[in-house]
Amino acid sequence: MTAQNDNTFFDQWLQSLAPQYGLELSTMSRAGADAGFRSYHRITAADGKTYIAMNADGETQASFDAFLKVDRLMREEAGLNAPEIFASATDHRFMLLSDLGRETYLDVLTEENAGALMDKATTALVAWQKISRPGVLPPYSREVLQREIDLFPEWYVGRHRGVTWNETQQKWWRMATDAILDNNCREALVFVHRDFMPRNLMVSEPMPGILDFQDALYGPLSYDIASLMRDAFISWGESFVLDVTIRYWEKARKAGLPVPDDFGTFYRDVEFMGIQRHLKVLGIFARLNYRDGKPKYLEDTPRFIDYVRKTSRRYIQLSPLTHLINELEGSDVQVGYTF
Repeated sequence: MTAQNDNTFFDQWLQSLAPQYGLELSTMSRAGADAGFRSYHRITAADGKTYIAMNADGETQASFDAFLKVDRLMREEAGLNAPEIFASATDHRFMLLSDLGRETYLDVLTEENAGALMDKATTALVAWQKISRPGVLPPYSREVLQREIDLFPEWYVGRHRGVTWNETQQKWWRMATDAILDNNCREALVFVHRDFMPRNLMVSEPMPGILDFQDALYGPLSYDIASLMRDAFISWGESFVLDVTIRYWEKARKAGLPVPDDFGTFYRDVEFMGIQRHLKVLGIFARLNYRDGKPKYLEDTPRFIDYVRKTSRRYIQLSPLTHLINELEGSDVQVGYTF
């Protein structure tokens, strides 16, 4: 299907919904896009209410179906503020959704309000994890984790940096990734949003509105808190990261989630989970540039290199990764704490 035909079908579908919802299609404006192949459009109705029309025709049917399923889990079971789905066209992967607002956490976060906003985010995260059970979402298996982390040597090292690792460097990589994934796979399993970060959390009542959840899996418990605190687009000081993570851990324990009893053990899990995500995202950002023609994401790769450096230096098992990063990016002097 051509893009022109897709837009024609999209327009026709919205026209068919206009009488029922009072949509004034002349008000339609672009509300955003993401790293995938979905586009979003805001439409005002005659009563002043706004809707979001999503065109996901470029996505797979599996991704579209997953959005429907996870949205139901979040809204109906966890009681969270995910978009309400008013209408959908499965054959073309269109949806008419409630509008969760124009501002993301990323737009409004400051030092003054960060504590309160993160408190609401971690409360929502615990509510999401409390409804977890096996057999509902696909497993976040070791094979998936390995495939993700291997995006780093393929796209960031090989394609972006133009480097081919020798046998010794490949051995270091295997040693580091084995240590990372061994730790990841020892964790208890819960529902994982997989992109639970300020750009996907909306300033919307009840706070927060939650977006971009269609890739959710059943996997390591620490993944979403690691995503929240080691964000792609904003960096926090270590003291704030520790404070929010401790508060989340306390909420999770009170809710009966299977977090470790010892916070030091849990924080190690968060760090090892975070470094898996950082390496994956470095590969994804390079792939977005070279394969998908979306160069803006490469601007944030230094943040992730910094995350990887700091974490790998804190754990002796990750020293091979420290060597690889230093050879790839150059070494610097860094003082950190260890567990």
